Amino acid sequence: MSGILYGIGVGPGDPALMTVKARELLKALKVLAVPVKSAGEVSTALTIIKDCISLEDKTILKLEFPMEHSRAAMERSHLAAAEKICKILAQGEDAALITLGDVSVYSTCSYVLEKVRACGYKTEVVPGIPSFCDGAARAGLPLMQGHENLAVISGIRGREALNQVLDDFDNVVIMKAGGKMALIAGLLEERGLLDHSVVISNAGMENAYIGPVDIKRTYSYFTTVIVKKGGAVR
Repeated sequence: MSGILYGIGVGPGDPALMTVKARELLKALKVLAVPVKSAGEVSTALTIIKDCISLEDKTILKLEFPMEHSRAAMERSHLAAAEKICKILAQGEDAALITLGDVSVYSTCSYVLEKVRACGYKTEVVPGIPSFCDGAARAGLPLMQGHENLAVISGIRGREALNQVLDDFDNVVIMKAGGKMALIAGLLEERGLLDHSVVISNAGMENAYIGPVDIKRTYSYFTTVIVKKGGAVR
């Protein structure tokens, strides 16, 4: 019998925010596939779980996903990862592919799960707490109240897309904002929304920042901006 691949969201950074189901599965499974940008790099997702899951008896399979914007390059890395995992599943061994936050939110894991399923293997998704939900909680902000609506968008989409979403929605979550903070800050200032916005960067990690938009700061990839048009957030 073939093994099952579990796509497991390990949450936004704090090991205490992993779900009970994720924790129990990770304890039981012998093979853990972890995403890295390049060979030799430390996996952030693995760092999150290692304080609460013993890795002594685990086989750690590092899967390289370079930060490429080329669809062809991303497709190659997804396919290579799926092939490595399928070899393990073919031996009847279950495996986990861990990912930050939730599997369904901007996760490379979702692409790999699709390819593994296409090869005829069974997969199961274990959801995790998304980073923007954790960030909103840490900032003390409700994401939606009453009849308000919410949009989640990638900052990489650019100025036109951000403008349109800010026109159409009451509350906006801008993920992958780290490399676009100058553009985002400028747009929010033009629209009078700086006081309606909060930045959450590296939430749950040692160098976490939760505060106003500040373009003088250096932000990591794990940076989100929450905009609430209905009222100031500070």
